[in-house]
Amino acid sequence: MTRLLLLWLVTFMLVGSPAMAGGLANGRNAIQPELVAESSAVPGESLDLAIVMHTTPGWHGYWLNPGEAGLPMTVAWQLPAGMSVGDLRYPVPTRLILSGITNYVYDRDYALLVRVAVPKGASGIILVRAKAHWLACTEEVCVPEHGLLSLDLPVGDGSAPLRQRFDEWRRALPRPIATPARFAVEGQAIHLAIPLPASVTTGTPYFFPGENGPIDLAAPQKFRRSGDWLVADLVRKRGNPAGLSGVISLGDGRGLSFEATPGAVPSGGETIGKVGGRALLLALLGALAGGILLNLMPCVFPILAIKALHLARSGGDERTARREALGYAIGAILGTGALGALLLVIRAGGSAAGWAFQLQDPRTILLLMLLAGAITLNLLGLFRLPVIGGDTNPTSSIATGALAAFVATPCAGPFLGAALGTALLLPAAGSIAVFAVLGLGLALPFVAVAFIPALRERLPRPGAWMVRLQRFLAIPMAATAAACLWLLWRQAGGQGLAVGLVALALLAALLFASAKREGLGLLTLIGAAAIALGGVFLVPQRAASASHSPAGATAWSEAAVRSASAKHPTFVYFTADWCLTCKVNEAAAIDRAEVRDAFKAAGVRVFAADWTNGDPAITRFIETQGRAGVPLYLWYEPGKAGEELPQVLTPNMLIERAQRKR
Repeated sequence: MTRLLLLWLVTFMLVGSPAMAGGLANGRNAIQPELVAESSAVPGESLDLAIVMHTTPGWHGYWLNPGEAGLPMTVAWQLPAGMSVGDLRYPVPTRLILSGITNYVYDRDYALLVRVAVPKGASGIILVRAKAHWLACTEEVCVPEHGLLSLDLPVGDGSAPLRQRFDEWRRALPRPIATPARFAVEGQAIHLAIPLPASVTTGTPYFFPGENGPIDLAAPQKFRRSGDWLVADLVRKRGNPAGLSGVISLGDGRGLSFEATPGAVPSGGETIGKVGGRALLLALLGALAGGILLNLMPCVFPILAIKALHLARSGGDERTARREALGYAIGAILGTGALGALLLVIRAGGSAAGWAFQLQDPRTILLLMLLAGAITLNLLGLFRLPVIGGDTNPTSSIATGALAAFVATPCAGPFLGAALGTALLLPAAGSIAVFAVLGLGLALPFVAVAFIPALRERLPRPGAWMVRLQRFLAIPMAATAAACLWLLWRQAGGQGLAVGLVALALLAALLFASAKREGLGLLTLIGAAAIALGGVFLVPQRAASASHSPAGATAWSEAAVRSASAKHPTFVYFTADWCLTCKVNEAAAIDRAEVRDAFKAAGVRVFAADWTNGDPAITRFIETQGRAGVPLYLWYEPGKAGEELPQVLTPNMLIERAQRKR
């Protein structure tokens, strides 16, 4: 019923819009079909045909069960007398969740295979014709499309010039399981047992039901291994099915098709995808170490240094130092914990989001730029920002810790990649615990200075050097503000840059005026808030700044990487304009003359995935690698699985791989 309503609504919207009725602005279909044969026809024998669906980027087609919305393809064949055709065989689909609706789709080129039987008396050319109808969608619109499939099939000796392509398409099909599967209904649960030897490894499985009805497609699926059975614990939607069928994706591109009948289902077993205590401990330790290293970022280190200067200015008083440190730690823990909780809420709503998701929005970049500009002016002594430059008090310390947490998130640096990737697999409480420990790591150096007398006693005595150091620390903070302006231009174009410059100038004038007069604290705060809100309102939302690829690199796509890595050594790097570690690696290791020369000599294919604006396809791929953010570096030897490289690269690391004997 949902599917019919959707099609009716889409058709209604498209009435009177001939351009949209064709899918694309020029009237062409968004998904172009092509009918090809594996071989010439041999009388009395069978051969495979393929309907190849060429998909425009940003569009997707549907599996035989499209999910909670959408429509499958229908084909009306026009064949000569005596020629018969089998059912369409679909490749393993992928799951796409839009606005909480589960869809089973193909978001890149795919092929449907069909077996045809050639009449015994066939000769010459066999005319194969068909009318096909399908639904093509983006994340915003769906368009019913149709096309005429045409193939002039020669009768010959069965030579197969396209066998290699057909072999690739066959590998994408699910493998049928001869042994019947079993299922049992228990209250609101359906337990499905699929025969699968214990020696067969799995990634993250998912069950694609062959038809809608008994299974709640929106509910989470849980899997466990019990001997030679893979057991899926599903949520029942309605009815008591007499049988179940579908495809189980093993999470690594492989799929198995099966029929299930009522029967006994094993209990117990080992849960798949469950993060054990050891993995949780490693994630917590990784988050702690990664948080400590975040203090070296140019936008965080000045904040930490200023807090240390406050301790030095107070003469090393133990009580003041510990109060400052505890407030700072509380603010940092609450800050990273809140960002982690918000990330989980966004992901629960069906959006593909990863760490530093907030930096994919130009409005957040504008606010971060204004903060960095204000801190720079504070360090230059033009005014006193209470959060950074005020007297020591708990409120100021908590705010400073939260601010440090906010500006420290552009990258998942060393230790953080695996830790945050594991965090997204944990239950909500465990995930937030990992994010909170990240904040603890961020605050730990300052806490150590405050609580360890030997470290506190090493703080130098107050003097003129403190003013000079504070002025020096304005340099990296000013560089951070400049980087934010550049990123604002990258994300929101020239208009976004103009809005940022005007807002920064107005804020600087306001703060400079407030430093000359007394009693304007509240008015200054109101004025600063008005400037920030005005900038947020005026800055364009992700203007046409398309993903870019650095010189010598091709824009990333899974299909392109898969094709290139089958024959050539391939280097893939995932980056973002706001990722400091990414930019350092690009300048210091990737974009170097000696590396480019080694890559050219070895025929290395280079792909860059730009995550600046939070591309959902990149987000989903990063998650399959057990990561929550960038940077991510992968090296593929021809025909082999990818090797994940460290998050800190060196030129020799890349040159050595390029020069390997093959």
